Order: sequence, then structure tokens, then C-alpha cells
Amino acid sequence: MTQTFWDSEVAEEPQQDLRPAQETAEPAVEPATLALSADDFSALEERIVRAVELVKRERQARADAEDRAAKAEAELESQAPLVSRLQQQVRTLRVERDHIRQRVERLLSQLDALEL
Repeated sequence: MTQTFWDSEVAEEPQQDLRPAQETAEPAVEPATLALSADDFSALEERIVRAVELVKRERQARADAEDRAAKAEAELESQAPLVSRLQQQVRTLRVERDHIRQRVERLLSQLDALEL
């Protein structure tokens, strides 16, 4: 048997690469990184600063509104007795007005009776 016979008969085994799998694979594509230019970063920073200022202003406005609401409630509670007293006076004056109206109508009817 000749050398060529054995060469053709023996299946050639692929050469095994002893390098790690990462090195044998195609070059790994870097994950997409967020590339920001200096202008983009400055614009982003400015937007964040404006957002923080807006939140601060809104919190202050809310605190001011809550203070005004608390003061208004306190004033309403302090005015409640006065309102109640005034409502009672209005009822009394309406009763008095109705009584006087009846008396005036009676007097007018007596005057009408004299003219007959």
C-alpha cells in the first residue's frame, strides 16, 4: 500500500482551533453605545436643569395654594357664627316684613271702606 492510498482513504479531520470561542468567532460587534456630542450633552443637561426648576416651581406653587386653602378654611370657620347670626336676622326681618305688610293691607282696606 502506498502513501497515496492511505491519504485518500483517511478522512481528513478538520483542525481544531485551540483559541477561545470569542476569538474564533467573527469579530464581536460592539453594543450600540449612546454617542453624544458635547452639544447634545449640553442640550440634555439644559433640559434636565429646566425640568428640575419646573418641578421646584410647581412644588412651591402647590405649597402656596395649600397655605391659601388652609387660611381660607380657617377664615370660613371663624365667619361661620357670623353667617349663622345674619341668616337668623334675615329670617326675623322677613317675618317682620310679612307682618307689616298684613297691617298695611288691613289699613288700606279700612281706608277703602271709608270712601264707599
